[in-house]
Parts: sequence; C-alpha cells; structure tokens
Amino acid sequence: MTIKKENPEVKSVKFEDALKKLEKIVEKLEAGDAPLEESLALYEEGISLFRLCSGKLEEAKKKVEILTKRGASGKLEPRDFNPDKPEAKKEKEEEPEEKSEITKEELPF
Repeated sequence: MTIKKENPEVKSVKFEDALKKLEKIVEKLEAGDAPLEESLALYEEGISLFRLCSGKLEEAKKKVEILTKRGASGKLEPRDFNPDKPEAKKEKEEEPEEKSEITKEELPF
C-alpha cells in the first residue's frame, strides 16, 4: 500500500463544500458496501477533509477572538458568540481558557 501525500486541491475547498463531501464519505463508509481498497481511500480522503474543516474552524475562532478585542489596554477578551447569553462572557472570564480538543461527539463520523 502506498501512502498518498495530502491532496493540494483539498486545501482550496470551501468549508461548506468540504463538510458536504465529508458527510457523503461517512454515509458511504457507514453503508459498508464499498470494497476494502475503496473504503481505505475514502477514509483517507475523509481524514484529510476533517483536518481541513477543523483547521478552518480554528481560524474562524481565532478571528472572532481578535474581533472581540476592546478596551484601552488592547487586551483580548474572548466571548461566546451567542448574543442571547451575555452572562456566558462573565463565566468564561472567571475560568482560565483550556485548549479545546475535538471529542467523539463532535466528529461527523
């Protein structure tokens, strides 16, 4: 089995398109109808798309944090992006922010 390098075309895909393609791959793999070699190729492509989507989400999160910058000191104040819950910001300030890791529940497959 040869290990393929990451497809450069994948990096230029929009988040929404990558997510749709990833969902189709998951459906195909869950159906269990694909032969082993095809399943492995689909899995490899799915991992690549998953990493792309995760990276784009991290970038968006960082941009939101930068855009929430306020105050004369220029200190960043990350806030939850939910206008209906202003109290969420206060809770977040009281607890130190931990690096978030993707849990099984967040995986699309």
